[in-house]
Amino acid sequence: MAESSFKISVPDAKIDELRQKLRLTRLPDELEDAGWDYGAPLADIRRLVDKWQNGYDWRVHEAQINSELPQFTRDIDVTGHGTLNIHYVHQKSAVPDAIPLLFVHGWPGNFLEVRKILPLLVESSPDHPSFHVVALGLPGYGFSEAPKTKGFKLDQYAEVGQKLMLALGYNEYVTQGGDLGFQINRRIARNYGGKHNKAWHTNFPIAQHPSLLSSPLAYLRALLTPYTAFEKAGLERTNWFETTGRGYYAEHSTKPQTLGYSLADSPVGLLAWIYEKLVAWTDAYAWDDDEVLTWISSYYFSRAGPAASLRIYYEVAKGDKRFPPPSEAPTIPAGFSYFPKEVIVAPRTWKKLLANVVIESEHERGGHFAAHEVPELLVGDVRKMFGKGGPAFGVVPGRTGYA
Repeated sequence: MAESSFKISVPDAKIDELRQKLRLTRLPDELEDAGWDYGAPLADIRRLVDKWQNGYDWRVHEAQINSELPQFTRDIDVTGHGTLNIHYVHQKSAVPDAIPLLFVHGWPGNFLEVRKILPLLVESSPDHPSFHVVALGLPGYGFSEAPKTKGFKLDQYAEVGQKLMLALGYNEYVTQGGDLGFQINRRIARNYGGKHNKAWHTNFPIAQHPSLLSSPLAYLRALLTPYTAFEKAGLERTNWFETTGRGYYAEHSTKPQTLGYSLADSPVGLLAWIYEKLVAWTDAYAWDDDEVLTWISSYYFSRAGPAASLRIYYEVAKGDKRFPPPSEAPTIPAGFSYFPKEVIVAPRTWKKLLANVVIESEHERGGHFAAHEVPELLVGDVRKMFGKGGPAFGVVPGRTGYA
């Protein structure tokens, strides 16, 4: 599993092809005063398409990414699925005893979600711990090779993360992630917790109301504990998402290949599909057009193409539980961060059965893409968990994170 340095270098032919497709764009009509009710507004998409075709320079952003993020690839053998060439970011702290941390993204993100938190996590200071950071590009995302066979589920994604950390010499480590990263890191904690994975932190701890039959005490506790104002607002946000914002999941988890043709062939279709989520799932985050187009371009130019990123939903829906039973909860320490505009915000009493929760943090701002929207808040929570006086301080033997 030899490591190779990696720089993004999209062929000129692919960039020319993108511009040609953008020139041939045929936009749909739109109802009067539709706003966001029917999806991404026509005016937004028209503006972004024009910028993408006439005012956006991928080469500038490609160079910025390459200069900011130390990237590598290596082959990883996945049980029952052969060898995959995996792309990842790896930056060590100047602190020798920094804590190894695996960051796992979700959809519609990719390895670029680590950009803003990376310099904060590796920062050296006597006031907080420092981390050696590994940002995994999930198979089928960014510049990682995609699975070629059916049945690549959470266990396999967890295996990739585990084997990557071991290959880098990190036999003991912690994890952080949201969205699919929550599910994958929870599986890492369950499968490799104790011996290798020492603790995990997430900003997307999804949960359902405890069951009377399987968890009677937790059920009664949840029933009798009044909801806080934050939790009431969170339940309203969750209801909004489940009733008006989760249609994408139905398609991803049932017929991803059908949708994949549109996303692979139409850059504008890809733009609209993801842009809608970038806006709706954030807390009034002020997206810059170049920022959006870099995000979308990283999908369009991805190694396997955007269709590959959808299939994890199908595999998880067919073989993994959205809400695993308490008997499958990992026992290693877990930390949860709560942001008001996350798409699913469950009451704290519901989440107690997810893991061995040792620290929780609640914030007044932030949404689904916390690492990108409010990096300082997310990193602050991670530092509190693993820093001096925190409940997971010293959890990785010999690596406190301090010089």
